[in-house]
Amino acid sequence: MLENKLGIANEVELAREEERLTKLRARELFEMGLFDSFEVGTFEGLCSIHRHLFQDVYDFAGRMRAVNIAKGNFRFAPVMYLSAALEAIDKMPQGTFDEIIEKYVEMNVAHPFREGNGRSTRIWLDAILRKELGRVVDWSRVDKEDYLLAMERSPVRDTEIKALLKSALTDAIDDRQVYMKGIDASYRYEGYSVYTMDELDG
Repeated sequence: MLENKLGIANEVELAREEERLTKLRARELFEMGLFDSFEVGTFEGLCSIHRHLFQDVYDFAGRMRAVNIAKGNFRFAPVMYLSAALEAIDKMPQGTFDEIIEKYVEMNVAHPFREGNGRSTRIWLDAILRKELGRVVDWSRVDKEDYLLAMERSPVRDTEIKALLKSALTDAIDDRQVYMKGIDASYRYEGYSVYTMDELDG
C-alpha cells in the first residue's frame, strides 16, 4: 500500500481515485498542449509527464525511485545503477522508428518511478514518435495480452514489440479521440478500467 496525498488506506479505493485523478491530468496534457513544454526523449521530459499525471496522488510524482522494484520474476534496474542507466538512455538516438522503440524498451527496463511507469512512459514514447516521425501509436488497436507479452520479452528480443507497435501507428497525432481512447487502453494494460475518458468528460 503506497503512501498517498489523499489519506486513503484502502488499496481498491486508492486505485479508483488514482485512475480518476490521473486520467483528468492526462486529458490536460492534451487539451492544454503541454507536450510542447516538455523535453522530448529525455528522463527529464518523462519526469515532467509523471509529475503532471500523479501530482494529486503521490509525493514522489516526477521523482526517481529510491527502492528496488520487480514485477513477477522480472527485476527492474537496481537503484544503485539507475542514474547511470538513465544517463545512457538520454544519449540513445531517436531518429528512426527502431531507435525510438529501442529507447522505449530501455526506459521500461529502468522503470525509474515507484509507481506509474507504464502509463507515463507510453505517453513519453508517443511524444518522441510525434516529434521525430509525425506519428503516434493508436493504443486502442494494441491488444493487452499481446502487448504485455511482447514487453516482457523485449529486453531479450524486441522484434515483437516493434512489429506490434508499428502496425498500430497513425498520423492522426492531433486527434482527440485517438488520444483519449489510447489513454483508456494504456490504463487497461495496468488493470485500471473503472472510468473511461468519455465518462470523465461528462
